[in-house]
Amino acid sequence: MNTLSKIGLAIFILCVCGLFINAVQDPPTDEILETNLINNYNVYALPMPETANFAGESVPLNDPDIRERLDRELLVNTFWHSNMFLIIKRAHKFFPLIEPLLEEYGLPDDFKYLVVAESGLDNVKSSAGAAGFWQFMKGTGKEYGLEINEYVDERYNLKLATEKAALYLKNSKENFGSWTAAAAAYNAGNTGVEKQMVKQEVSGYYELLLNSETSRYVFRILAFKEILTNPEKYGFNYREKDLYLAVPTNKIVVNEPVQNLAQFAKDKGINYKILKLHNPWLRDNYIKNASKKEYVIEIPEKGFYGNGQ
Repeated sequence: MNTLSKIGLAIFILCVCGLFINAVQDPPTDEILETNLINNYNVYALPMPETANFAGESVPLNDPDIRERLDRELLVNTFWHSNMFLIIKRAHKFFPLIEPLLEEYGLPDDFKYLVVAESGLDNVKSSAGAAGFWQFMKGTGKEYGLEINEYVDERYNLKLATEKAALYLKNSKENFGSWTAAAAAYNAGNTGVEKQMVKQEVSGYYELLLNSETSRYVFRILAFKEILTNPEKYGFNYREKDLYLAVPTNKIVVNEPVQNLAQFAKDKGINYKILKLHNPWLRDNYIKNASKKEYVIEIPEKGFYGNGQ
């Protein structure tokens, strides 16, 4: 065996011995693991804002109960990282659509955070049957003039649902004299909040003892406002390209029945899926429209989807 071969063999033996020694070493002790965990993983208490308001109405953070309730919602939503990041991404897409509607219909800008609390900026349907961004129940939606049937459900029409929500909330504001109480009543109903105010002989939301959901409701809205206004303060870091974008659309007025929406979509240069993405209020493959009602259908501008769409 030549010298180089002997050296190579020696290196091989040393490597094998090293692997063997490492393999038979005792695993790290609980004390070592605990020390590593302490040194490498930390969770910090969140800094509470010095002041807070909803729609210009001050939150009494000097009250320890109020302070704890806001702290709870900040903790829950900050440390549910995946959900909060989805909301941040969706807010970048939908807030520019919602904000001008709130202004148009006379609602303070802070009500965009109520929409976050209601639906997470998603066209969801709850187990109780509430639907859309504003989570209208079927009966309330019809009462306020939304069309709801097997082929059209205007609770999923962001513009129309925002208009009707504005009517509801402005009626509540007129009744209670407070946007904060109006927001609470959006969750519990005007009658429910008014009944508790009379029973408890108080006039403001922050003085009321309510059921768990409504007690947390306004504080969830406040927490979303605080985090979405100051995301980096709460540990959410992202690039502009990480956020979702709204696809610009052209509006087409339809005042005749449409027998086949899949074919209608093809005629407009898109497919059925894309038509439904931009018009979630269309609930079936047709529009009956015997009354010749005018519907506004949004068609995305070309170039934003595959195949030249």
